[in-house]
Amino acid sequence: MYFKSKVYNFFKLLFPTSYPEFVVFLFFLTSYGILGSYIAIHYRIIFDDRIPWDAYFSFDNRSIVMTGGSFERHPLSYYFFNWIRELALLISDGKKDSIFRLTLAWFSNIAISLSILQVFKYLKNIIQLPLSVCFLIISFFGAFSTNIILSFTPENFTYTLFLLTVFNFYTATKLKQEKRIPTIPLVFAGVTIGGLTITNIVKVFIPLVFEKNLFKSWKNIGYAIFRILITCLCFILLYLNRINFKYENIFSKTSKQYEKFSNVNSTPLWDMLLSFFFGQNILFSSFIIRDKHNMRGFEFKGLFMEVYTSWIPYAFIIILLIFTIWGYLRNFKNNLVQIIMISFLIDIVIHCIMRFGLHTAYIYGGHFIFVYPLLIGWLFYSYRKSSLYLSFLIITLACLSTYLFLNNYIRMQEFFQFLNQYYQ
Repeated sequence: MYFKSKVYNFFKLLFPTSYPEFVVFLFFLTSYGILGSYIAIHYRIIFDDRIPWDAYFSFDNRSIVMTGGSFERHPLSYYFFNWIRELALLISDGKKDSIFRLTLAWFSNIAISLSILQVFKYLKNIIQLPLSVCFLIISFFGAFSTNIILSFTPENFTYTLFLLTVFNFYTATKLKQEKRIPTIPLVFAGVTIGGLTITNIVKVFIPLVFEKNLFKSWKNIGYAIFRILITCLCFILLYLNRINFKYENIFSKTSKQYEKFSNVNSTPLWDMLLSFFFGQNILFSSFIIRDKHNMRGFEFKGLFMEVYTSWIPYAFIIILLIFTIWGYLRNFKNNLVQIIMISFLIDIVIHCIMRFGLHTAYIYGGHFIFVYPLLIGWLFYSYRKSSLYLSFLIITLACLSTYLFLNNYIRMQEFFQFLNQYYQ
């Protein structure tokens, strides 16, 4: 009975359990599914055996599908994508054709749709917002550029977003019930989340700091340390096994990666922050086409995002950031809000302060874009008794949503023009 109960709770966590949740999940599964299916069937950009990286927006589709990516940044994703690749090949009868691409696209679609569902569950069950507000926020979130692109892109970020949103909702539920986070789920989260992107393992330990009565007893502190050590031990052993215990390779490769992705100075820092890190994960900018090659003689076209060229996107992002910070400050004493913001600060330190990959920060959105709807949700919660402020927030978010829908729709039309010209 105990095992049966755990399995039931696991599926209850992942999948919709009420009519509104089913509506949200099926809506995005259908919407993203139509988009991804059309791209997979009619174009070869999702997976082309000749193009390892940079076909669009610096994603490494083929490289990730075939190898899981570089071991120093994605230490255990090799095993995960082996399973994804082999299952896709099984469905496509061993061919890397449109069926293979379609399968990869639907894996991504399911992951992103479930991510949207997790955010909706958080808004509805943790913050306990009215359904109308939940639908407004989740519609806004669903139109983010990162969600649109990752819904058909086989990448680490696709599944990282799913795992982070699930873990965030799970830990919020535990903490709200004033319960501890069990060892096995913590280890599983550390291995999967950290295994797909190593820096994200830190986020797994943040909720432990906010467990009830943690600092009132040495026993509680010791148990928290024990869970962290067990998680780290499992992760390290799996990581070392992945690289045949040649740990010296980690430091040399990491240093090279940091140098490669942190020394781009062609754009002012403030513009890279607003455009690439805070902006383009949400709001598409204009595109630029560049000549690329696979280092083996095959030349192809790559699509990238430029900095914003109009004041309107900057204003949009600044308003959104104001809402985000406002939501954080209004709920400063709320532990669940602190967990969200600390998680976000980790990405800000890595990409904005250390400047790792800042010039292509729009590809890292899977690590943190869920922060925006959650903090906006907490902002709505803080003004639940003020009809004036609620009206202002609803009207403003509706206006932002309208602009977001129109902008991203137009940019996706441009994306299809690129596909029609170079990837049919």
